[in-house]
Amino acid sequence: MNTIGITEKVKTASTQVKTKVVVAKGDGIGPEIMEATLRILDKAGAKIDYDFIELGEKMYLSGNTAGINNEAWEKIRENKIIFKAPITTPQGKGYKSLNVTLRKSLGLFSNVRPVQAYTPYVKSHFPNMDVVIIRENEEDLYAGIEHRQTQDVYQCLKLITRPGSERIIRYAFEYAKVYGRKKVTCMVKDNIMKITDGLFHKVFEEVATEYPDIINEIQIIDIGSAKLAANPENYDVIVTSNLYGDIISDIAAEVGGSVGMCGSANIGKDIAMFEAIHGSAPDIAGKGIANPSGLINAAVSMLVHICQPKVADKVKNAWLTTLEEGYHTADIYQEGKSVQKLSTQEFADKVISNLGKVPTKLKKSSLEEGEGTIVIPDYIRKPEEKSLVGVDVFLDWAGNDPEEIGNALDAISAYKLKLKMITNRGVKVYPEGLKETYCTDHWRCRFVGVDATIKSNEPKYAQIDFEQILALQSELNSKGFDVIKTENLYEFNNKRAFSLGQGE
Repeated sequence: MNTIGITEKVKTASTQVKTKVVVAKGDGIGPEIMEATLRILDKAGAKIDYDFIELGEKMYLSGNTAGINNEAWEKIRENKIIFKAPITTPQGKGYKSLNVTLRKSLGLFSNVRPVQAYTPYVKSHFPNMDVVIIRENEEDLYAGIEHRQTQDVYQCLKLITRPGSERIIRYAFEYAKVYGRKKVTCMVKDNIMKITDGLFHKVFEEVATEYPDIINEIQIIDIGSAKLAANPENYDVIVTSNLYGDIISDIAAEVGGSVGMCGSANIGKDIAMFEAIHGSAPDIAGKGIANPSGLINAAVSMLVHICQPKVADKVKNAWLTTLEEGYHTADIYQEGKSVQKLSTQEFADKVISNLGKVPTKLKKSSLEEGEGTIVIPDYIRKPEEKSLVGVDVFLDWAGNDPEEIGNALDAISAYKLKLKMITNRGVKVYPEGLKETYCTDHWRCRFVGVDATIKSNEPKYAQIDFEQILALQSELNSKGFDVIKTENLYEFNNKRAFSLGQGE
């Protein structure tokens, strides 16, 4: 079993040796808010040894296209904990996001973003909002696999895996159990993406049965996002895939008061990274006005993760007390409600002066009361029978008459394969398409075995050999068709494992 520790009540800062943490000061406002946060941690008695690394914009501009050097990678792998300020990825030069690189390369599969409202001290219409967004961190469209296939059409691959889905969904339920949360909501778009989001939905239902004491529900992501924005108090823990999670966590943060207030944890099997969710804000860098609250809250999550929940509560309660007292940075300052507008370092000084205090109106932090360990079992792949039953051939063809290309492909009947249908942007255009459908130069042509029964609500497919697909491609090429890609069609355990075209 792989275990990922969250908090164990018996382990507190008073009995624990120092934990070594890799610290990246970041770019833009990063160094300012990191300095403020580390001063707070030191004064709170956090038992941490800092090991500083350089990554981000300076690394990129020095010629390191990854934005991180080998020395930094080694320190991260050795120490296992990263505390990172926002970094800048230079624009317009093709650099990959280092944030995405870190999360994926280090296997940080779970992105945890708690969002609370702090009204009336921070503007929000939802004073009871307290939601945690748990976002899958490694796959989905963030795989970054894109291609230009024709003059008209560009493609991005959406990759959803069963291991990835099982891991993040189980993490969400385990998180709810450890922290005393009552409900987990899954958000998907499986009314459209029936294979990929359909898998996420199915796995959620399977895992939910193992947690009968936790309420579970599934919502379509579009209406779910709207409901989250309108009634966030109705949500507790939300689990979803990478892109959806990225979007709704920012929605939640803004609804709660400000993106600048939220921190996040990126949790993997061996390594964890903690960071603010906002960017490096170069427009205000060096002005001393940045709000360090997002990084402070990330530090609170880190302290819990390294089994120092007592110190985490001490920092969080001092921060809440500072908000209550009306001492605010410029971004959350409210004329007539705030007492004083503070600089970044003045805000840190105020938090430090409040260490040991607890808020009287806002809900105090009680992280030390949580106990238990999040347990994520190793994925066990179950054997399935896989059968090849056809192929989708994608053609670059500049014509605009589906009948013309359809008749030409229908004439290719050798190799025990026959044309079933043609789609353009997912809509069936041959046979029996609608003349009103707009067609690009990108045509998906589905070929199946000649023994398949294709005129039925659920077609029956015949198994074929891969050599038939190679022969088909050779024949298409000899007739002048531009084959830009193929996707094999499979059945698993005699069940169709590919989507039908709209209108098919």
